[in-house]
Amino acid sequence: MCSTSTESSNATVTTIATSGIHHLGLTVPDIKQTAAFFIEQLNFKKVGEKPAYPAIFVSDGTVMLTLWQIKDAENLITFDRTKNVGLHHFALKVNSIEQLHTLYQKLLKLDQVAIEFAPEALGDSPFVHMMCSIPGGIRLELISQ
Repeated sequence: MCSTSTESSNATVTTIATSGIHHLGLTVPDIKQTAAFFIEQLNFKKVGEKPAYPAIFVSDGTVMLTLWQIKDAENLITFDRTKNVGLHHFALKVNSIEQLHTLYQKLLKLDQVAIEFAPEALGDSPFVHMMCSIPGGIRLELISQ
């Protein structure tokens, strides 16, 4: 999306704006396990794969995630959100608060998912959210209105 405006000198200035995330690339210790989480738990679809890299691409129809296999899973360094620069978490919208609560109950049963907090109000906003760590340890916020 671009718009133009004219300054007093009659020069045209173009304003450039983005329109959302095309994809988010995540490096994980086991791309098959993490891809299975998104496909089986969140109804994402596998939309591509690069076995030589290796990478698996999954999408919910709005957001695409690129899952990259870490080279040395035995010696990985986990992210500490209080000490490292990088992805603190990412958030996915859930269609309804009822679905968010159902998803929470489903995720509670999974050994490879760590629930940080159950669905709760997000301050004074109309949103309800929860936080968990998905297979591979990346923090995922699920949010609904």
